[in-house]
Amino acid sequence: MERKYAWHEYTDADLQAVAILGDQYRAFLDNGKTERQCVTQSVVAAKAAGYRDLKEFIANGTEIKAGDKVYYTHMDKSIALFNIGTDDIELGMNILGAHIDSPRIDVKQNPQYEDSNLVFWDTHYYGGIKKYQWVAMPLAIHGVVVKKDGTIINLSIGDKENDPVFCITDLLPHLGQEQMEKKATKVIEGEALDLLIASQPVKGELKDGVTQFLNIILEKEYNFTEQDLLSAELEIVPAGKARDMGFDRSMIMAYGQDDRVCAYTSLVAMLEVESVKRTTCCLLVDKEEIGSVGATGMQSRFFENALAEILELMGKTSALSVRRTLEKSRMLSSDVSAGYDPLYASAFEKKNASYLGMGVVFNKFTGSRGKSGSNDANAEYMGFIRRIMDDNNVTFQTAELGRVDLGGGGTIAYIMALYGMNVIDCGVAVLSMHAPWEVTSKADIYEAKKCYVAFLKADDKDLGHE
Repeated sequence: MERKYAWHEYTDADLQAVAILGDQYRAFLDNGKTERQCVTQSVVAAKAAGYRDLKEFIANGTEIKAGDKVYYTHMDKSIALFNIGTDDIELGMNILGAHIDSPRIDVKQNPQYEDSNLVFWDTHYYGGIKKYQWVAMPLAIHGVVVKKDGTIINLSIGDKENDPVFCITDLLPHLGQEQMEKKATKVIEGEALDLLIASQPVKGELKDGVTQFLNIILEKEYNFTEQDLLSAELEIVPAGKARDMGFDRSMIMAYGQDDRVCAYTSLVAMLEVESVKRTTCCLLVDKEEIGSVGATGMQSRFFENALAEILELMGKTSALSVRRTLEKSRMLSSDVSAGYDPLYASAFEKKNASYLGMGVVFNKFTGSRGKSGSNDANAEYMGFIRRIMDDNNVTFQTAELGRVDLGGGGTIAYIMALYGMNVIDCGVAVLSMHAPWEVTSKADIYEAKKCYVAFLKADDKDLGHE
């Protein structure tokens, strides 16, 4: 089946728009290396677009009506935005849902120790990573330290030009013969992913002198003590900015593009679409990389609770209103797909793989092996999606996540499908997914944004029949 190549379709104006969106996206990545930072940026952008905090509506008992734009943050790590349409909300919403957490390495609660005049922080990796990819490279620390009195200290160390960086050491090849005989999963063990953070001692101090000097620096320069690490949430991520990639600058190389490439384009689309008939919603959530668990993951009730609050302020007090609204909604689970890499061709089935530069990707199902754990979108919904994309000149492709019996992965799609709504995965193809530095095509980023705008604007007449 013939596929379109997005670059072939672009006018000079399109190429300019592709470049501008790419620049804006890189800035979002540079300032959003954690889910908290992504939420902070989203709130600033939402307010600038006329969105108001739902918590203020709730506190004041203010009625919500058509044309209102509201947002709701949960624990500073997830956010939901709603643009209230003129149609009855119980007829359903158009929902975009992406996740803003990414694979990384977290600092343990009791991390600090000194060994051989070097001080390390002990760590625990988060999400699916190849551990050997994270050694011998500059790393940054982002997150918060919360003191006993509730004071919150925001840390961002390693990405400014004059910041120090940190690293996880590796064994030199001269001594690495035994290491290199191990399987890739064992070359670097999880407990060996410790972060080297200091080596200078207090002058004249022989026992734990480096620890003592480090603690002085932490308290003087960063206003927290070693004990405060008990209530810290610190994420270790690659140091450095998102960069244009290739002589033609057609790609972006950056940390965290799974799934911030879909989160950013979803947010931009949500804020761009003004007046709507059908209520629109954008969800940017945490914890997808570890199963969407916890209070800020999609399996929590924060989204359902926020919707219930909105319905209450719209005068819809029936317990059935939430269920009716969700069941009649439709969603794009905005998540990335594995881009075809000819260097690893055996991992893919070429007819059903996604390719860089060929537009936004629809994965009818994810899961693994016999579609286990997947949301398998129905044919009627796929027909609707095709019509919306073609009517809006969106370049798109369909794919599966790797070869049968080899590939597999999860998204938030199956969770939202539990409400009985139509859901399909839809995102951007990524090379080197889950590596410290991932690669995307600027054309696919542009097509994803176009796709999300078209979907949000889609009315019931576009669906035909459900």
